[in-house]
Amino acid sequence: MLVFRGFHHPGVAPACALTIGNFDGVHRGHQAMLALLRNEAQHRGLPSCVLTFEPHPRDHFATRSSHPDRAPARVSTLRDKLSELERCGVEQTIVVPFNDRFAAQSPQAFIDDVLVHGLHARYVLVGDDFCFGARRAGDYAMLDAAGQAQGFDVARMLSYEVRGMRVSSSAVRDALAAGDMVRARALLGRPYSISGHVVHGRKLGRDLGFRTLNLRFPHVRPAAMGIFVVQVHGLTADAKPIGGVASLGVRPAVEDAGRVLLETHCFDWPESLGLEGGYGRCIRVELLHKLHDERPYASMDALRAGIAQDEVDARAWLAGKQNLR
Repeated sequence: MLVFRGFHHPGVAPACALTIGNFDGVHRGHQAMLALLRNEAQHRGLPSCVLTFEPHPRDHFATRSSHPDRAPARVSTLRDKLSELERCGVEQTIVVPFNDRFAAQSPQAFIDDVLVHGLHARYVLVGDDFCFGARRAGDYAMLDAAGQAQGFDVARMLSYEVRGMRVSSSAVRDALAAGDMVRARALLGRPYSISGHVVHGRKLGRDLGFRTLNLRFPHVRPAAMGIFVVQVHGLTADAKPIGGVASLGVRPAVEDAGRVLLETHCFDWPESLGLEGGYGRCIRVELLHKLHDERPYASMDALRAGIAQDEVDARAWLAGKQNLR
């Protein structure tokens, strides 16, 4: 998949079949939309293209209004979103910086400058609640009329349901906030996971006897927080996942500095990696089951005992779920 920052780039396809959205989590509703997009693109002999935004538009407006707490909790990092879009067969993704200038575009300017002259869209697929342009003044009817006048087809996909649940990024956020990893998996169509390159930390886990792999989560409000039973992919040559226990959050037991980290302790460390072999590796951590919220501890001894109990509980949970993929 080709990825471009903005659409003013010589590598962008001269015409495309396009869908537009934030795609936070790339859940099963997104996946159904992308399957339809891919089918239409193949039928028309066009590359499939996704137009998405970073930061999330609601992040931008929350910051501008000095109310960052109004920004939505983030399901996926940009890395994970792009990875899932590629897995869904998207051929080209345009990541547009969502800023004041972009937000101020009128609906007609968005159609003219982005869809027609920027991306040369021949087919545009949107969701049933799609709005665009400054103050979200543009809607599906306006887009459809513009398509008829300016030479591109427009289609709308209705809501997608799983087991009676409307699938949406908000529903995924709610499931993750509640620690309901089973419901999150049903909405996503896969276990919830976070990937990234392992970075150096304070080595506190090593001092406590629980060596960890640290991944930075680049958003201040992850949709999931707490202590989780996990499986780690990307450490072994045979691609076999390794069980473990992980903390996702701001580490109130250590510093509560506001920086979000995913710290994972693997139960069976591959000997071939040695002590330092995990650093720099790109791993994927599946969060399978929530044990509890983050907790402050009165001392390092209490923290050590707490981690030891988490390991016991995580091992017991995994032992009862041997049929997990």
